[in-house]
Amino acid sequence: MSNTPLEAADIVVVGLGPAGLLSCLQMGQKGYHVIALDRWPRPYPLPRGVTMDHEVARILAGLGINVDLDPAFEFHDDHYYWLNGGEETLLDIDWFSKADDGWRNTYWFNQPDLEERLRGILASLPNVEIRPGMEVVGLEQDGEGVTVRFREVEAEQGRTRPKEGGVSGEIRARFALGADGANSFLRQSVGYEYVDLEFYHDWVVVDVSPTEMPTYRSPHYQLCDPVRPTSVVPGGPRRRRWEFMVLPGEDPQVMASPEQVWRLLEPYGMNPGNAHLDRAVAWRFQGKYLERWRAGRVLLMGDAAHLMPPFMGEGMCAALRDVNNLAWRLDLVLKGLAAFPLLDEWSDERREHVKYYINFSIELGRVICVTDAQEAAERDARMKAEHAERAKIGPIQPHRAVLGQGTWNGNDPLAGRPSIQGEVAYLGRTGRFDDVVGRGWCLLSRVEAGSPLTESQQESFRRIGGQVLTMGSRGSGAQVIDLGGTYAGWMAKHGVSHLLVRPDAFVAATADSGYQLRAVFDQLMTKITAE
Repeated sequence: MSNTPLEAADIVVVGLGPAGLLSCLQMGQKGYHVIALDRWPRPYPLPRGVTMDHEVARILAGLGINVDLDPAFEFHDDHYYWLNGGEETLLDIDWFSKADDGWRNTYWFNQPDLEERLRGILASLPNVEIRPGMEVVGLEQDGEGVTVRFREVEAEQGRTRPKEGGVSGEIRARFALGADGANSFLRQSVGYEYVDLEFYHDWVVVDVSPTEMPTYRSPHYQLCDPVRPTSVVPGGPRRRRWEFMVLPGEDPQVMASPEQVWRLLEPYGMNPGNAHLDRAVAWRFQGKYLERWRAGRVLLMGDAAHLMPPFMGEGMCAALRDVNNLAWRLDLVLKGLAAFPLLDEWSDERREHVKYYINFSIELGRVICVTDAQEAAERDARMKAEHAERAKIGPIQPHRAVLGQGTWNGNDPLAGRPSIQGEVAYLGRTGRFDDVVGRGWCLLSRVEAGSPLTESQQESFRRIGGQVLTMGSRGSGAQVIDLGGTYAGWMAKHGVSHLLVRPDAFVAATADSGYQLRAVFDQLMTKITAE
C-alpha cells in the first residue's frame, strides 16, 4: 500500500449520503476547502429514503432545486389515511396542503436520484474534493484540529476490503463531520453511545418499479391490519414502496426473499410480469439518539447521531436539518466570530428536536404494530370514534417540533420554529423570500415600526452577515414588498412588528416593540459570541 503526504483542509466530511453531500455543498459554497471520504467506491444505486417535508424542500431550494417543478420529485394532493383491516378510516392526515413557508407538507423521491443531483451541483465547486472508496481507519484530535487517516478499499458482495496496492493517507482539518451512518467510525472513535429507547420491530421494505402505475384508494396509506401491518406509499416518480411487518415467528431474511415478497405484493396487483423488484430488505425499525453530538472538533449528524422508525418519514429530513442548523454556526466559528458554545447549542437544539420525532414515531409504531386481534379491535373502536369527532374540523395537521433550547429566544412562543415565507419584491426581483432576499440572518420589521436596532447593534449584525430590512405593501416605502400580504397577516395575527430569522430559516425572536427587540437581540449576540 503506497502512502501519500499529510493533506490540509478546512473540513473533512466522512460519509456521502444526503447529510454528507449537503455538508459538502453548504460549506463548499461558503468557500471552505472540504475533503469528503466515503468507503463505498460507487454511490449506492438502490432506493432508501423516499419522502421529505416542506423544510427539506426549502433547504433544497437553496441549492437551486425546486421540488415543485423538478421531475425527480413528485407530490400527491391527497390525505394520508390510516385504515384498519376492514379498510375503515382510523385517521387521516393533511399531506396535500402547504406549510407556512409555501412548500407542500410532503414530497416523494428516489434517493439515488437525489444524491446524483447533489453530486452534480458539487461538481461545480472546485474547493470540494470527493473521494469514494476511501475508508477512515484512524482519528486523532487536539485543540487546533483533527487528523483523519484513511485507506483505499474495494467493494465485493456488499462489503469493502482493503485494496491491494491502494493508497493511504492523512488529512489534517479544523473540523471533522461524521455523516457515516448508524455504524459510524467517528462516533465509535470518540466513544459516544446511543441512548436506546428499546423499540424494535422487524419489517420488510420493498421497492418496485411498475410498468404501469397502479391506482389505489389513496396514493399513500397505512394499513393497520393485525393480520399484517403494512405501509403503502409512493417511492418517487414511477416507483412504489411497501413496508410489511414481520410477524412473530417469521424469519425476516426469509420474508425478504423475492419469492415471499411477490406473495406479499399479490393483493396489490404486483407480479413479475408487470413490475420490477428494485429492492427488498429486512430492516429493524428502532429508536436511538446521542445526548451529545460534538466531541471536541468532531461533529456527528444524521444516522451517526440518531435513528428513528420511519412511520413519520422524518429520518432523512432530520439529517438534513442537522446540517442546515450546523453550517451557519460552523462558518462563524471558522471565521473567528463565534466560539465552541455555539456548536454545543446546535447539539442541544437538534437533539431535542429529533427526540420529538423519534418518540412520536415510536408512539405511532405502537399503534401500527398491533398483531393481536382483540387489541386491534379495541384500538379500532377508539380511533374510529376519535376520527368521527375530528372529521368536523378536517384532517389532522402535520406535527411540528420545536428546537431544543439554544440560539433563539426561549420565552417567545413563535421562536424555535420554521419561519413563514411569502412572495415578495426586492431590488427589482420577485419570488419567494429566500430566493429574492437571501438565506442569511435577517431582521424584518413593519415599515411603520422602522428599524429597531442601534447603530452598534446593526454593526454587530452585519459582522455575522445579517440584513436589517423593512417590510410593507406597495407604495409604503418599504424595502421589501409583501406581495401577497403573507407577512402583514402573520404579524397582525400574532401582534408583532419585528421578525428575526436565522440562516437556517428558523425564527430566532419576534417583538412588538423596538425596546423589546433590542434587549432580545443583545442576548442572542451574547450567545453567539460567548467564549
